[in-house]
Amino acid sequence: MTDLATRPGADDAASDAADTAVIADGAGSPPVEWAPAEPKPKKRRRWLWMAVPAGIAVVGLVAASLILIAPGTAVAGVQVGGLTAGAAADAIEQRLAETTVVLTGDGGDVSLTGAELSASVDARALADAAFAQHPMWNVGAWNADAAPAVVAIDAEKATEALRAAAPSLYVDPVDATVDFDAATAAYVATPAVEGTGVDVDALQAALQSAFVAGDTTVDFDVVAAPVEALTTTASADAAVAQLNGILDSVGFYVGTERTVPVDRTVAASWLTVAADDEGVFEISADQAAIQAVVDGLPALVDRAPVNSIVIANKGGDILSTPTVGVTGRTLDSTSGMANSFADQLETGIGVYQLPLTEVPFTTATVIRVVEVDLSDQMLYLKENDVVVDSWKISSGKSNTPTFTGNYTVGWKSPLHTMNGTERDAAGNPIGTYSTPNVKWSSYFNGGQAFHGVYWHNNFGNRMSHGCVGMPEWRAEQVYNWAPKGTDVYIHN
Repeated sequence: MTDLATRPGADDAASDAADTAVIADGAGSPPVEWAPAEPKPKKRRRWLWMAVPAGIAVVGLVAASLILIAPGTAVAGVQVGGLTAGAAADAIEQRLAETTVVLTGDGGDVSLTGAELSASVDARALADAAFAQHPMWNVGAWNADAAPAVVAIDAEKATEALRAAAPSLYVDPVDATVDFDAATAAYVATPAVEGTGVDVDALQAALQSAFVAGDTTVDFDVVAAPVEALTTTASADAAVAQLNGILDSVGFYVGTERTVPVDRTVAASWLTVAADDEGVFEISADQAAIQAVVDGLPALVDRAPVNSIVIANKGGDILSTPTVGVTGRTLDSTSGMANSFADQLETGIGVYQLPLTEVPFTTATVIRVVEVDLSDQMLYLKENDVVVDSWKISSGKSNTPTFTGNYTVGWKSPLHTMNGTERDAAGNPIGTYSTPNVKWSSYFNGGQAFHGVYWHNNFGNRMSHGCVGMPEWRAEQVYNWAPKGTDVYIHN
C-alpha cells in the first residue's frame, strides 16, 4: 500500500506538485524526503478593489455636472434642475402645451390648451440659456430665480380654434364691393362692414402671464376685437378711382386726339372686377368684345390728306391760307390689337395709341391779282395769271380819275360812310360829299377803293370820284377774295 502525502499550500500553484515525497514500505525503500519550506503567502490588496467603484462614481458625478442644469433652476415656472438642455426644452414645451385658458364671461367657460391655440415658445433657446447661466457644476448658480419666457400665438390658427370652440363670439365681416352704376355710367363702391371676434393679443397676454407664473390654468374674460373685412373699403375706393379713370379717358388715340372714343357703358361691359384671395380688386378685360370695335377702326381712322392752299402776292408774301393742309393717315395692321388693349385696360390705362402711317399733304401757292382795265371798264380776278372771274365796273370820271399803277390792298371796311371833295370839269374843288352805308370797301391807293354802289346801276361807264365801283355783291366778292396785301394792277 502506498500513501500519498501533500504539503500544506500545495493548491497555490500546479508547479508545486513536483515537491511532494513518496514513503514506501519494506527494505530498500528510499528514505523519506520532505519538500522545502513553504514560501510566504502573497499579500491581498482588497482595499484597491473597494476603491475602484467609488472612483468611477466620482468621475460619473463630475461628468454629469457638466451636462445638467443646476438644481432649483426654473424657466417660466417649469423646474428644469437636474435635466439636460434637451430634456428641459421638452419639459418647457410640454408645460405650455398643457396650460389651459378658460374663456369666461361671454365665452361660456370654453377651455382651450396652449397646443390648441397654437402657442409656442423658443424652448430650446430658454433651456440652453438656463444651462449656460446655471450649470450643475457651479454650486453658486443653484436655486436661481425663474427665467422669463416669451409666448407667441399663431393668430390665424388660434382664431380658427376659437371660432370652432366658441362660434357665438364671432360675427363675420362683410366685404366691400365694386359695381357699375348704369344710371351714372360710373363705378361705385359699397363700404365694408367690420365683424367682431376675440382679441387674440389680449388672450396671448393672459396665457403669457399664466405660463411665466407657473400656472397651468388661467381664466380669460373675453375681450372683443373688431375683425376687418378681407376686402376693405379703402381697397374698393382705390379700385373705383382706377376704373372711373379708365372710363374718363377710354378710347383709341392719335397723339393727344381721342380719334375713336369708346362709350363709358360699352367700356364697362368689357371689364370684370373681382377681389382676389388677399382682398385686392383685379380687373380683367374681354378681348373678344374689344375685337368687335377694333374691326371697325380702319373706316373711322383712315383719311386722305387735305392739300394746303396759300394765297400770296408777287413778292412772295403769304397773305392767307384759305385751305389748311391736313396730313392723311392709314391705320397699320390691327392684328393683336384687341389683346394688347385688354392687357392695357387690366393695368388701369384706357388710352390706346393707334399705330399709323402718315400720308403728307402738298401745298399749292396761288398768286392773286385784282386787275382793272380802265379802257373797257372791266375788273378781272386772276390766280397765277389766269382769269377766274370778271365784270363791269365804274371807275373815276375824267375830273376825278382812277389812277393807274401797281398797288396792294390795304385797309378794308365792310360798312362805312365815304367823305370826299366834289370837283368841276377842270378838276377844281367845288364842295364836299358824304355817302353813307358804303359796303365792302377795299382801299388800294390812298382814298381810292373797290366798293359796292347802291346809288346807280350804270356799270361799264366812268361814274365815280376815283374809286372803282361795282354791285354790292361783287364788292363783297373782292373783299373776301383779296386779302390785305393782294396785288392790284390798274391800267388803260
